[in-house]
Amino acid sequence: MELQLTIFTPTYNRAYTLDKCYKSLKNQTNKNFKWLIIDDGSIDNTKELVDSWIKEDAIKINYIYQINQGMHGAHNTAYENIDTELNVCIDSDDYMPEDAVENILRLWNENKREDLAGIVGLDADNDGKVIGSKFPENLKESTLFDLYNKYKVIGDKKIVYRTELTKKYPYPIFEGEKYIGLDYKYVKIDKTHKLALFNKILCIVEYLEDGSSKNMLRQYRKNPKGFAFYRIESMKNPSASLKFKFKENIHYVSS
Repeated sequence: MELQLTIFTPTYNRAYTLDKCYKSLKNQTNKNFKWLIIDDGSIDNTKELVDSWIKEDAIKINYIYQINQGMHGAHNTAYENIDTELNVCIDSDDYMPEDAVENILRLWNENKREDLAGIVGLDADNDGKVIGSKFPENLKESTLFDLYNKYKVIGDKKIVYRTELTKKYPYPIFEGEKYIGLDYKYVKIDKTHKLALFNKILCIVEYLEDGSSKNMLRQYRKNPKGFAFYRIESMKNPSASLKFKFKENIHYVSS
């Protein structure tokens, strides 16, 4: 059977959290997926742990090790190696409800169209509480930009993209820097495609103290070229209001 979905996980010295993700993937009610692990230069026991899971042969696992390039570099490597119709990123400290893959494939196969980039569902915390807000019940499709800026949805969401689209827009690499906002790719795809919206929990998230979400100011200081590039791309968004572009311009000047 040709697999339809790749779940990819960038990781850096996160052997202590990966097991929870692995167990959740083993428990999926639909196994029509592969797990692609991008090890971004870990020096802990990540490789040994993953090797043991590959030998266990409970799910299809591909493991790639690379010299540390940062989150966007790990995403680039993932997209270069994904060969399934769909892909979704599950971070190394997150995991999936047991019906997540089943819901992803069912929702996409029931709604797929050439003008849709994929689907977007909900993130929740360990208690099952949705991160931020749900989608408006009468809203079935939207770009990510409109979702947050026009419809005022808040909180991280889980995006499942068509792989042919994510491959079109690799993140640029700036020498000496290891971060570019992942939204860069989303902004590019937004220009031509919408996403189908579903109020289904696809991922359980945990924001660790050493995670990128908790350390954004430090990333900003260490990666000025990457942030400046991202701000310029954001200002090119044809859907953006003058107020939004003005705010992005302030961020650009400060970077």
